[in-house]
Amino acid sequence: MLSDHHYWGGLRATRELAAVCRAFGVGLSMHSNTHLGISLAAMAQVAATVPHLDHACDSHYPWQTEDVLTERLTFRDGRPDVGDAPGLGVTLDRDRLAVLHRRWLADDGGLRDRDDAAAMRHADPAWVTPALPRW
Repeated sequence: MLSDHHYWGGLRATRELAAVCRAFGVGLSMHSNTHLGISLAAMAQVAATVPHLDHACDSHYPWQTEDVLTERLTFRDGRPDVGDAPGLGVTLDRDRLAVLHRRWLADDGGLRDRDDAAAMRHADPAWVTPALPRW
């Protein structure tokens, strides 16, 4: 199972998904995309609490050039360093956040109208987005 804490409803729901996968013997990993550091910090925190990540988690973060953190996340042995600071362990740069927020508000649809199903149909013309499982 390739989980995504945004898609599955947050950190607690991702832990619940991990428990279901473990109960049914389904391997588990975590997916990321072109997320900001705050999202990767959240993924790293929940990943650190899941005792059976069967496959490596992925991240595009090292290739991202913009972020809303005061300091970029560090990696150790291929993993983001969770650290011991409170909460997600990161500090937001409010000025950078404001810049990206203005860009979002000014967007003509290029950022907001993401259509993953259309991209998948390039590989499989019959592709439809599956419904979210209700477990």
